[in-house]
Amino acid sequence: MVNNSYSGVLPKGFLLNNNYTIILFIKRGSTAETYRVKGKDGKLYFLKIYFPEKLNRLSFDNHKNVLEIEILKSVKHTNTTLFIEGGEFNFDSRKFYFYTSEFIIGESLSAKIARDSISSLYDVKQIAAGLLEGLDYLHNLPEIIVHNEINPENIMLDLSEDVMRPKIIDFGYARSFLQSSKVFDREGINLAYLSTECFNNIFSPQSDLYSVGAVIYKMLFGFAPWAKDFSKFEMDRNQLEELIFNERAKPLNLPNVENRIIDFDSSILTIITKALSPDLDIRFKNAREFINALKGETTTDTTPKINDAETYNHKVKDSVKKGQGFKAIAGMKALKDQLQNDVINVIENPEEYKKHDLGLPNGMLLYGPPGCGKTFFAERFSEEAGYNFIKVVSSDIASIYVHGSQEKIGKLFNEAREKAPTILYFDELDAMVPNRESANNQSQSGEVNEFLSQLDNIGNSGVFVIGSTNKPDLIDKAILRAGRLEKWFYIPPPDFDARKALFELYLKGRPIDFGIDYDKLAGLTANYVSSDIKLLIDESSRKTIRDKSKRINMEILEFIIKTQKPTVSLSELKKYEAVRKKIEQEIEDDPNERPRIGFKQ
Repeated sequence: MVNNSYSGVLPKGFLLNNNYTIILFIKRGSTAETYRVKGKDGKLYFLKIYFPEKLNRLSFDNHKNVLEIEILKSVKHTNTTLFIEGGEFNFDSRKFYFYTSEFIIGESLSAKIARDSISSLYDVKQIAAGLLEGLDYLHNLPEIIVHNEINPENIMLDLSEDVMRPKIIDFGYARSFLQSSKVFDREGINLAYLSTECFNNIFSPQSDLYSVGAVIYKMLFGFAPWAKDFSKFEMDRNQLEELIFNERAKPLNLPNVENRIIDFDSSILTIITKALSPDLDIRFKNAREFINALKGETTTDTTPKINDAETYNHKVKDSVKKGQGFKAIAGMKALKDQLQNDVINVIENPEEYKKHDLGLPNGMLLYGPPGCGKTFFAERFSEEAGYNFIKVVSSDIASIYVHGSQEKIGKLFNEAREKAPTILYFDELDAMVPNRESANNQSQSGEVNEFLSQLDNIGNSGVFVIGSTNKPDLIDKAILRAGRLEKWFYIPPPDFDARKALFELYLKGRPIDFGIDYDKLAGLTANYVSSDIKLLIDESSRKTIRDKSKRINMEILEFIIKTQKPTVSLSELKKYEAVRKKIEQEIEDDPNERPRIGFKQ
């Protein structure tokens, strides 16, 4: 772990903040250095100092504090490093940030493997389970922390007790899961242990679990999965990532480990294969599931083909002839009647329409402001029609491979045909099939073309496609032509009756006072969307608790309504109404291009 090829910025014997004396320089990174220090209390600690001029904006939180330090302050677990204190200091006319953490008596997992390969499967599982316990803690904090750099260098083996305890260190690349993926900076990370989707700025707790699978592989075989020596090639970071993509498209090599592991159990290979799957649906969903598999408390009942990078196992929610259908939608009678007459009646009576040479519908688009319940409408629509329901979001068809998304789209439509009758629902359709005139690359155009090909006559296969969007003007126009998503339905903010019913729904089961005037509440909340009304009720409950009132009353509800404005402004609603009028005018001007009921007339 110690690097003696050069010394650190701080000289041996330097006294930091009158508390820590530098004993030994350990290593230098791109933005920081680490040392072994002794505190005034005579105990040893690790010290990390940061060079402010080398930190970028991604290294700080919203309050301009070093992000790693702020994360470590909130982390306390037996399988993570223990934060002691942090702050600033000056040296040689320069300002530095620093933090100190517990000194771990032991060595890094990387040093252990290099010095003396692990020869017991028990030790492999114990190290992996301890690592996962730490991640289970991080992934279940109120603000979920994703470490993003789980590798043998950042796992210390604490030997201070009778039982070796792995501890996660170095949170330099850790991020809150709630942060935008755009803040994920992977420069300097060991790519061999980084899940492939992270190269595409998709990181999550599952990404950390992939890294654990790679660490187990390293402990078993002595090298990282898909390892290849690229050092002889001159390449930049992007070229290196592309080469890694190509390597991971090949089958995972599982060497014979019986000579390396004394008490070898073949189940560990199934666990590794699952952990390193390129498909997020196949991988372990959380650290606890991973731990239970290592302990043998659950069986890994699937052995996916690791080389099939585009296996798509979308889970179908079986809602056939279940649920309340349109009865669950408060108000909105005009819209429900239109959907009933224009679409559902055709689905329920296909033979009658065939007599008039009218085919089954292909699909429709639900558009309107956010928070108005487009997804809820689609789900209730599937119940009313008696169809299976498959919901698709953009990440379901995203792929890091060229033409990968096109293949996923094809498999998705084939699955819908096999499960027919099926409602295939695409949420935020504009992100999946953007206008090809403004598409960023050839791959996006290919995805739109594949979507168009699959849409043609899909209704005859018992599949009805629904797309939803807040931005109908960004969708490729060919998707919305007759014979494809030919019916457009505007989902507005809930009307008076709907708002009244929403207040009744969200207040049901809560302690409420007598005399709640639901008509008045509905009248006070014109232009509030469904999610706004839910927030009003929640905030009213919180105020009731704070004020130590026993029940929610009209006074509290009216106060909260005055303080909480609609999330969609009146100007935005006017823009949506303008879009609606433009669409309706286009239909009226060219009825042959977009028939009123969506089929031949």
